[in-house]
Amino acid sequence: MFALVDCNNFYASCERAFQPQYNNTPVAILSNNDGCFISRSDETKKLGLPMAAPAFKYWEFCKKNKIKIFSSNYPLYGDMSTRVMNILGEFTPDMEVYSIDEAFLKFEGFKNYDLDTYGRKIQYKVQKCTGIPVSIGIAPTKALAKVANKISKKLRDKTNGVFVINSEEGRIKALKWTKIESVWGIGHGNLKRLQTKNVKTAFDFTQLSDEWVKKQLAITGLKLKKDLEGIPSLGLDDDTRDKKAIATTRSFERTFSDIENIKERVSTFASSCAEKLRTQNSSCNIVMVFLRSDRHKKNSPQDRSSTLVTLPFATDSTLTISNYAVEAVNAIYKSGIKYKRAGVIVSGLVPTDANQLDLFQRENPKHNALMKALDRVNTKWGDYKIKVGNQDLERTWKMRQEHLSPKYTTDINDIIKVK
Repeated sequence: MFALVDCNNFYASCERAFQPQYNNTPVAILSNNDGCFISRSDETKKLGLPMAAPAFKYWEFCKKNKIKIFSSNYPLYGDMSTRVMNILGEFTPDMEVYSIDEAFLKFEGFKNYDLDTYGRKIQYKVQKCTGIPVSIGIAPTKALAKVANKISKKLRDKTNGVFVINSEEGRIKALKWTKIESVWGIGHGNLKRLQTKNVKTAFDFTQLSDEWVKKQLAITGLKLKKDLEGIPSLGLDDDTRDKKAIATTRSFERTFSDIENIKERVSTFASSCAEKLRTQNSSCNIVMVFLRSDRHKKNSPQDRSSTLVTLPFATDSTLTISNYAVEAVNAIYKSGIKYKRAGVIVSGLVPTDANQLDLFQRENPKHNALMKALDRVNTKWGDYKIKVGNQDLERTWKMRQEHLSPKYTTDINDIIKVK
C-alpha cells in the first residue's frame, strides 16, 4: 500500500503555525518580488482570489475582503518542510519526497495494520509537532493514492483528511468520481487525445485498451493506466538521484541597465549553482547565461539574450563558474536595455570524483580545498558569509518583500520570545 501525504495550503499553513491569530481568516502568499499570489488558504479561495493573480490588480480586492498578505518566506518554508518529512520518515523506511509539501510513503509488511488508524496517527503527529495540517490518501498504488488524497481534501467533512481505497468496489467508485483532467500525470496534450475517445473520468481511462494507450500516451501512460487499475507500476523514486542540470534564475527587485549590477547578480546565481553542484558531488562542463528585459513595459526596448559556454574542463569551483558566467554577460549585454531577469544554468554534469582529466587544461588544484573551506564556513554560519569578490556582500539576491514574516526557525534573531 502507498500513502500520499500532502500539506494543506503549505505556505499559508507555515505562516499560521507561528501566527495562529490568522487561523480561520483569509491568508494569501506572494511570489518572489511580491509579484503574484502563489498560495491561498481555503478561506481566500472561497472569496474568489485566483491562483497566480497579479498582486497589483488585486490589492483593493484583498483590502476589501481583509485578506492577510505575506511575502514568500522560503527559508521558513524549507525548514518546516524538512521537519514534516523527518516526522513522516518515522512511520516507514520507504519514502519519496515528491515536493516541498508532498511525500509518498510505502507500507510494505503492514498487512496487519489498520491503515486508516495509522494514517490518522501520522496526521496527528505532524499537526502536533509542526502545526501543519495534512491530508492523506492511502491505496494499493501511487496513482490511486493521489486519487484518494484528492478525495480526502474535497470531502473533508466526511473523511477528516484521511481516505483509504482498500477494495475493488472502492477503487471503481473513486475512479468514477475523479475527472480525467484531475488525474495525476494527464497533461494538456494527453487530455486532448483522451477526449477524442470520450474519456471523461479516470474510470473511463482504465477501460481503454492497453495497445491504444501505449501508442497514444507512450509507456508512461500505460504505467499510469495499470496503476489506476490497482496494478503497482510506478515505484518510489530515489529522492537522492542527481540532477542532470542545475539552474538559478531570479527576477530583480527593479530593472537594471548598468552592466556592473547585472554582473553581480549573475555572479551570485553562478555561485549558487556551484554550491548545488558540490552538494551532489557533480561538476559541470557547460554554463548557460540568459538576460531578459521587462516584457510588461511594451514601450521600452526589449531583449531576450542567452549564450552557452563550453568549459575547457569539468568543474565545481565557484570561482571558475562565476568567471565564465560574468564573461558570458559581457558577450550578450546590450547597452540601453532595462533588464528585469537573469539566470545561470549549468549542465553536462559528471561525477566530480570520476570526470575525465585533460592533459593540458584542468582545474586549479587549490580550488578544491578552498571550496571545501568556503562550504564549511557558510554551512556553519549561514547567509553566505564568504562570497566571491564581485558579489554584493550585503545580499544574496534582492527581492521586494514588503510583507515578509520573521524566519522563526532559521534565524536566531527571529526566534519566538516567551515573556
